[in-house]
Amino acid sequence: MPSNPFARRSTKSIKDLVEVSSGRKQADLSIENAKIVNVYSGEIIEGNIAVYQDRIAGVGPRYKAAKKINLKGRYIAPGFIDGHFHIESSLVTIPELARVIVPRGTTSVIADPHEITNVLGYDGIRFMLESSKHNPLNVFFTLPSCVPATDLETSGSSMRAFDIYPFFREKWVVGLGEVMNYPGVLGGDDDVIEKIAITEGKRIDGHAPGVTGKDLAAYISTGIASDHESTTPEEAREKLRLGMYVMIREGSAAKNLESLLPLVNQTNKSRFLFVTDDHNPSDILASGHIDGVIRKAIKLGMDPITAIQLATLNAAEYFGLKDIGAIAPGMLADLVIFDNLKQMNVTEVFKSGAQVGKRNKPIYEDVPRPNPIIRSTVNIKWLEGDEFHIPAEGGRCRVIGIVPNQIVTDHKILKPKLNGREVIADTKRDILKVYVLERHTASGRIGKGLVQGLGIKKGAVATSIAHDSHNIIAAGCDDQDIFKAVTHINKIGGGMVAVADGEILADVKLPIAGLMSDRPMKDVADDMGKLTKVIHDLGSKLEEPVMTLSFLALPVIPELKLTDHGLIDVKHFKPVNLFTK
Repeated sequence: MPSNPFARRSTKSIKDLVEVSSGRKQADLSIENAKIVNVYSGEIIEGNIAVYQDRIAGVGPRYKAAKKINLKGRYIAPGFIDGHFHIESSLVTIPELARVIVPRGTTSVIADPHEITNVLGYDGIRFMLESSKHNPLNVFFTLPSCVPATDLETSGSSMRAFDIYPFFREKWVVGLGEVMNYPGVLGGDDDVIEKIAITEGKRIDGHAPGVTGKDLAAYISTGIASDHESTTPEEAREKLRLGMYVMIREGSAAKNLESLLPLVNQTNKSRFLFVTDDHNPSDILASGHIDGVIRKAIKLGMDPITAIQLATLNAAEYFGLKDIGAIAPGMLADLVIFDNLKQMNVTEVFKSGAQVGKRNKPIYEDVPRPNPIIRSTVNIKWLEGDEFHIPAEGGRCRVIGIVPNQIVTDHKILKPKLNGREVIADTKRDILKVYVLERHTASGRIGKGLVQGLGIKKGAVATSIAHDSHNIIAAGCDDQDIFKAVTHINKIGGGMVAVADGEILADVKLPIAGLMSDRPMKDVADDMGKLTKVIHDLGSKLEEPVMTLSFLALPVIPELKLTDHGLIDVKHFKPVNLFTK
């Protein structure tokens, strides 16, 4: 298994590397006749790379080596880095994720485990740290800053500054995760400010959608240095001008690459990095991971070397990862070999000098490891079936308006459809009923609302992935189908389901915190594909209907969202009634 980048280098290993670099000692591996992507100088250099143990010994001239590989003019770049990734969104465990994305060129990720932490707290962070060991994938962590994200929802845990402080001693922890509670920052919330204060010089990631002007200046003044929520060039430009690093997000639910790419130029390119944020298994298997983001950037007109720089050096330098992100003497030999600068078809991947991937397949053997054990996490109050009625109160209703391919929503005021004194779904106007059920403490709390844009004409959809507190969110046309969907989620211990006419049409079982599966990614993707097809057959035209549904519960993304506490006006950060005059 490839080496630990934090392992202390012995004096002997340093001396030996000097001997190899100077040509006095034979290298372990010589990669020859390569087109080397130099992310420092921004050029392609034809030459060779010498590797000794886990490090690069030399670049350019040919070295004597025990083993030689002739690339015959193929390209070689540093291992790709995802600068901000919620691993839970891949729906699989870290060992399984590594088997899929490492052979595609991603050798390091910066993970924010706030999804599982909102469910399991301390045990969730420890689970992710333990799961990341003994894999050919560097998993660096930023500690969740907002558990819960707000006080407008119920999460499975509450992590204060005191609770996360011990984790900063972990060598794999590189900073504080996205500070979503920007009202807390601006209002001087003691716990939020204390979390920022205890980072001790490590990075603090931001999350400030739509924050501008003096509020943005106040937010940045705390030391928050990045943001991945920009959706327009104007928004990103203001953050860039005020000193922020702009994380260009291209994931499954939110795709901002095409919009933000024109902002990148030769002068400011070092201030951008690529991230996926949330990336589901179907997309990873179909389009790749960071390699797919690079391909799309090149297709949209970005210079290939610049695209690779955003996926390697920039992320490494932002997080202070001195041993990765470039091809140079002394750096870890994390290397990606590919055929050309357009299609970027990855052919081989090396991690710390060892070949771990070939043509998108892992070629390393898994290290036997004990599986961390976590408790069951779906705990809802007994349902009688009448919990999904919405009595009419008169007037119009607030309706969550879905924006395709975005996690922001519209705040609409529409006339509801009534059946006597009860609000019902209106499929002609694509207005469905939506609910969030608290699933951590069996409180019985249910938030009720309406949503426009999901598109299904019959049945119901439910999931235990409901950002960020991950209660159960369900939407549908029929109360009984909604009831059936929710009880099925409870029965399988977490997951996703589609129901129509009282029948389970498709599901995805996610027994790990109601967020992840213990099965291979392909199996999970197949189940996801079946579920998505079923939802499309029910009428939805959304590319990712379940993921879109899951973000309707996130009360830190404008404008209107739903939690177990009810509807939340995110713009004013307060609960609001479903009915309004």
